[in-house]
Amino acid sequence: MAQGSSENVRTFTVGEDDDGIRLDRWFKRNLPDVSFNTVSRWARTGQLRVDGKRANPGDRLETGQNLRIPPAEAAPAEGPGSRPKRIVQPLSDDEAAFVQDMVLAKGRDWFMLNKPPGLATQGGTKTVQHLDRLLDGLADDNGQRPKLVHRLDKDTSGVLLVARSARAAAHFTKAFAGRTARKVYWALIAGVPSVEEGLIDAPLAKQPGTGGEKMHVDEENGLPARTRYRLVERAGNRAAWVELQPLTGRTHQLRAHMAAIGHPIVGDAKYGGAEAFLTGGISRKLHLHARRLKVDGLDGKPIDHSAELPAHFAETLATLGFDRMLGDMLPLDNPDPARLPETKAKRAAAHAKSVRRARKGERRARGRAAPKRR
Repeated sequence: MAQGSSENVRTFTVGEDDDGIRLDRWFKRNLPDVSFNTVSRWARTGQLRVDGKRANPGDRLETGQNLRIPPAEAAPAEGPGSRPKRIVQPLSDDEAAFVQDMVLAKGRDWFMLNKPPGLATQGGTKTVQHLDRLLDGLADDNGQRPKLVHRLDKDTSGVLLVARSARAAAHFTKAFAGRTARKVYWALIAGVPSVEEGLIDAPLAKQPGTGGEKMHVDEENGLPARTRYRLVERAGNRAAWVELQPLTGRTHQLRAHMAAIGHPIVGDAKYGGAEAFLTGGISRKLHLHARRLKVDGLDGKPIDHSAELPAHFAETLATLGFDRMLGDMLPLDNPDPARLPETKAKRAAAHAKSVRRARKGERRARGRAAPKRR
């Protein structure tokens, strides 16, 4: 983003990272202190120009276009109802070292991190310490910090991708939205599923009365949600180590789905209650870990990395006598979900139902008397 200035206006050249972005989004990304209301007012009064022509907030920008906006002092003072400016607290040396130690691998356009349990991905009203803030510790020499492209729950550990540029962030966000990114989770669940491999197809919606903090299965109003699971190893009938692959990306999907089939993730009090905890010295922390992430980079080459387990999860596997190497022996390229027993059973039932309807129609037709000829 190149900038020039004169006595009356400021000019910017749209860079490659901002190609195709909406004008209002350009301001949010590059000049966050300029409010949307200000941008709209500049557009209405003709002070906002792209290549010399009047522009609207919804216009799409192209690389190389020249953007002209009023000088900074032309923006009115923000009123009582405006959003306060973000105050950035500089990281301490320990915080910078903390986020740098999370780096599993890095490329020209990305970082792969191993997020520890207990660290929120983004901030909130009562969340001051979070990964998004710590990303300042991975800023480049020009001060450009990485950008989040997906999330993990606060108590979920594991591999998480961040983009080094806006262009890379747009690419990876599209990959996650289009489900071309492959995510593999490891979880310890209470009890053992009767079917060792299956597809959980259960729509999810926000549970009323929880303020949107909890999801539940809702066949009528829920959004489609599908999770593949595979049994890695079992500890009698007490617990099982499973691999989970979300085929959709709903909030708390893995946790809600495992609880819905009667096998909550160990340590998940929100969805499993007392049944989510094991005796015998097993940690009460959530046993859900993003083990592996595979996604294509901007150059089309696959990025594929795995994150080591947090201490409490590794200790639990050892305590229950699980063979740690078994988890990585399952192939990533899973069978087509359409070939799963559950899917076949549903199709067979639907086919049988249609056959019954057809036969019922035939019987009705035969029962009708043919008209007599005169």
